[in-house]
Amino acid sequence: MKILHTMLRVGDLDRSIQFYQDVLGLKLISRRDYPEGRFTLAFLGAEDRVDGVQLGAELELTHNWDTKSYELGNAYGHVALEVADAYQACDMVKARGGKVVREAGPMKHGTTVIAFVEDPDGYKIEFIQRKSGQDAAAPAGVAHAA
Repeated sequence: MKILHTMLRVGDLDRSIQFYQDVLGLKLISRRDYPEGRFTLAFLGAEDRVDGVQLGAELELTHNWDTKSYELGNAYGHVALEVADAYQACDMVKARGGKVVREAGPMKHGTTVIAFVEDPDGYKIEFIQRKSGQDAAAPAGVAHAA
C-alpha cells in the first residue's frame, strides 16, 4: 500500500494552482472538468508521471463550481513537504508573494527543522528540512518536494 494523494477543496482553482505551481514549485500534472457533477479536479506533484504511472504522492485540488469558500474546521492539520533547506524555502515563498506563518527553525522539543506556510484558502503546508548523512530518510508520510 502507498499514499497516492491528499485532496483539498478550494474556492478558486486557478488561484490555488498558481500558488502551488509558482510559489511552492509543484507541477500541474492533470486537470479535468466534470460538467455533469459541476466540479473540476487538478492534480499537482513534485515528480512527473512516467508512462501514466504516478511516481510520488500528489495533491488533488477539488473545485466545486458552486462553492466559493470552505470552513477549514479544527480537524485538518497540514500537508508536509520535504525540502533541502527550510530557511531557503521560506525565503523563496516570501519572494514569490506567499505567506510564511511559522519561520524555519527547530521544532518544539526536538531538533528537526520545520516551517509552515499557508495557501490562499488557509491550508497549512509544513516544510520539513531533509536530514543529512545517515539520517537522510524522510519521516514516514512526508511527501518529497524539490
